[in-house]
Amino acid sequence: MHMLSLILWVPFFGALLVALLPAAQHRLIRGLALVHAGLTLALSWSLLTQFDQSTAAIQFVEQVVWSATIGVSYALGVDGLALPMVLLTTLLVTVALLASERVTTGMKGYHAWMLILEFAMLGVFMARDWSLFFMFWELTLIPLFFLIDLWGGQKRHVASLNFVLYTMGGAIFILIGLIVVYRLTPTQSFTMAAIAEAAAVLPRQEQVWLLLAFLIGFGVKIPIFPLHGWLPLAHVEAPSPVSILLSGVLLKMGAYGLLRVMVMLPEGTRALQPLLAGIALVSILYGGLLAWRQSDLKAMIAYSSVSHMGVVVLGLSTLNETGLLGAALQMTAHGLIAGALFLLIGLLYERTHTREAADYGALIRVTPRFALFMTLALLAGMGMPGLIGFIAELHVLIGGFQQWGWLMVLTSLGVLITAAYAVRTISSLFAGPVRPEWAELSDLQPRELLAIAPLAAGLLILGMIPAPVIALMSATVAKLTAIFTPLP
Repeated sequence: MHMLSLILWVPFFGALLVALLPAAQHRLIRGLALVHAGLTLALSWSLLTQFDQSTAAIQFVEQVVWSATIGVSYALGVDGLALPMVLLTTLLVTVALLASERVTTGMKGYHAWMLILEFAMLGVFMARDWSLFFMFWELTLIPLFFLIDLWGGQKRHVASLNFVLYTMGGAIFILIGLIVVYRLTPTQSFTMAAIAEAAAVLPRQEQVWLLLAFLIGFGVKIPIFPLHGWLPLAHVEAPSPVSILLSGVLLKMGAYGLLRVMVMLPEGTRALQPLLAGIALVSILYGGLLAWRQSDLKAMIAYSSVSHMGVVVLGLSTLNETGLLGAALQMTAHGLIAGALFLLIGLLYERTHTREAADYGALIRVTPRFALFMTLALLAGMGMPGLIGFIAELHVLIGGFQQWGWLMVLTSLGVLITAAYAVRTISSLFAGPVRPEWAELSDLQPRELLAIAPLAAGLLILGMIPAPVIALMSATVAKLTAIFTPLP
C-alpha cells in the first residue's frame, strides 16, 4: 500500500476494530483507538523526511481510476499547502483522544466515530480528485453529528442539527459549482488538474458566479460572516475534545477548499478580491467584538475563531506571496491555538463544571501548570511576538498593506480587540483572591500534560524558529501566487 493510503486508512480500520470490541472493555477500546491515532501520527510526520520542499509539484501521488466513463478516480497527493494540514490533523486527533479519558458513556461509539472523523478529514486534504474531495467533505458530517448529538451538552440536539443543515446547505453550492465546471472539461474528468484547466479559460463573468457559489459553500465551514451561525452553539455544546477538532481542523477545511477554487478561477478571484477583503475585515471585527462580550469561556473561543479565520481570508484576498503565506501560516497557528484553548477549558470544566470566567480567580496559586499553558495559548492568540500567532498575522498584515494600504488599520483594531479579551481572561482566571471552592483544585496530570505539551511546543518553536514551516509552504505558495500575477 502507498504511504498516503496507509495514513488515510489506518484510522478507518482502527474504527472497525473498535466497533468489534465488547462495549465493556473500556481500557482496550481507549488503547486501541490511541494506538491507531498514534500510528497515523507517526506515519504522517515521517513524510517530512521524504518531502521535497524545493518543488511545488504534488508529491506521493496515487491514482486508481474508479470509472473512466464519468472520470472519477481515487487520487491522492499532497503539496506544501496540504501536508501541513495533514500533520495538524493527525496531531490534534491524538490530542483529542488523550483528552477523552472522562468519556465513560458509549465509549465504543465515541472512539469509533472519532477515528472515522480523522479518516474523513485526512481525505479532504489528500484528495486530488474533486469527486473524492466532495465525498470526504460530506463524510465529516456523519461522525460530527453523532459526536455532538450523543455526547454534547444540554442543547446538543439543536447544535448538531444546525451544524448539519448549515454544512449541507453550503455543500449544495459546492456540488453545483463542480458539476458546472465538470461538464466543460473535454475529458469529462473530476481530477483537480482537469477541472482547473477547464475552469481557467471560462469567461470572467462565469468565473465570478462560480466563485460566489464556492464562497458560500466553503464560507460556511470557515466560517465567514454572516454564515457563522452554527459555530458558537456547536462549539459550546460539543464535548471539548470534539471542539478541538471542530476549530482546529474543520474550519481549515473551508479555507483550504476556498484557496483551491480561487486558483482554479483566477479572473473571478481578481474580480471578487475587494469582496473577499471586505468579508474578512467584517469577520475580524465582528468576531472579535462578540468574543469580547462573552462570559462563557468556550463561547469566547468560538467567536474568536470567526475573527482569526477572518485573518486567513484576508491573507487569501491579497493574492500576493506574503499574504498567501500568512494565510497558510495562520491556518496552522490557529489550529494549534484553538486546540490548546479548547483542551484546557475542557479540562478546567471537567473539574469545576462551570465555564463562566467570573467564577474563577487566582488559579495560578492552585494550578500553576494550567495557568502557564493557558496564558501561553491566549498570548499566542493575541499575536504576542515570539509565538506562531505573531508570525502568521505579521505576514498577513504586510501582504495586506501591499495590496490594500491603510485599510489594514481595521485589522490592527481587530488585533487590539483580541488582546483586550485575552488579557481580561487572564486577569479573571488567575488574578484576585483564591475562591474557597477552588482551593483544592487539582492541577494538570501527566496524561493531560502529554496532550497539551506538543501544542505548546508548536506555539513556541514555530514562533521562535518559523523557517522550517515557511520553507515547507513557500514553493507551493509561490506557484499559487504566480497564477494571479499575469492578470490585469
